[in-house]
Amino acid sequence: MFLTGFADEAGGDLAVQIKATQELGWKFIESRGINGKNLATLSDEEFEKVSAQLNEAGIKINCYGSAIANWAKHPRKQEDFEASKMELLNAIPRMQKLGIKMLRGMSFATPTDEEPDSPELEKIIFAKVNELVKICEDAGIIYGHENCMNYGGLSFKHTLKLLENIKSPNLKLIFDTGNPVFNYRWIGEKPYPLQSSWEFYQNVKEFIAYIHIKDGTALPKADGVTRPECNFCYAGDGEGDVRAIVIDLRKSGYDGGFSIEPHIASVYHAETRSEDKAAISYNSYIEYGKRFEKLLRDCGWNF
Repeated sequence: MFLTGFADEAGGDLAVQIKATQELGWKFIESRGINGKNLATLSDEEFEKVSAQLNEAGIKINCYGSAIANWAKHPRKQEDFEASKMELLNAIPRMQKLGIKMLRGMSFATPTDEEPDSPELEKIIFAKVNELVKICEDAGIIYGHENCMNYGGLSFKHTLKLLENIKSPNLKLIFDTGNPVFNYRWIGEKPYPLQSSWEFYQNVKEFIAYIHIKDGTALPKADGVTRPECNFCYAGDGEGDVRAIVIDLRKSGYDGGFSIEPHIASVYHAETRSEDKAAISYNSYIEYGKRFEKLLRDCGWNF
């Protein structure tokens, strides 16, 4: 087991991300944003600098938190698919150079102007995700699908259907404890209730390769479709069933990574002077990491 996190929530500059990781005593970063760019969009010169900084600090990137097929990419828009494929093809050589074996990917946005899981649309989604996964398979990289605001995140049944229709040993699941809190359970008839993190986890846990730690609370809208606002909080303080999931993972012999994705700083930023935001982002990331370490120990983990 190891600890890591979306260190861009501590700060956009890689030096700040490394500092936060070292202060927590961790060795890994899940890389998403680096000075407004990512591994696929950095210039060659910028990438070489990033590589040197990581090497000098003794810090590694364990997962590339990409935007591939994410909630901003429409499944019917070919340009969105091409953008995802280009990001993947640009990222692979850099991932290989840095020894990164996994990327975070998704299964495209959930359309609002049609049923997001109609058979006709599912066929399109499965074909496009399959192509992306095949590229990863050929490169020796795991496509870690996250249950976010995407097709697979509609419910545990949709995630299982995705796995059934994309037969690849390189398609694994990244389970985010907080995402079910503010996503509807698209099973049955509308209005849909919000998902249960525990129910989702229990139904997909045999396919989980990696865990994102996030938590919060939300209230469903009357129509069971309009996205609710989520109030993010420290892990274990919300409705993401974090403690139950962490305990069950320990009992099940899970030996993968826990990656914190706090979103806590946004709670404080609304009424904060801009010059204080950097300190709030950094300090809240450190506090989140420390609190999660305590939660792990309280749940029986030794590390």
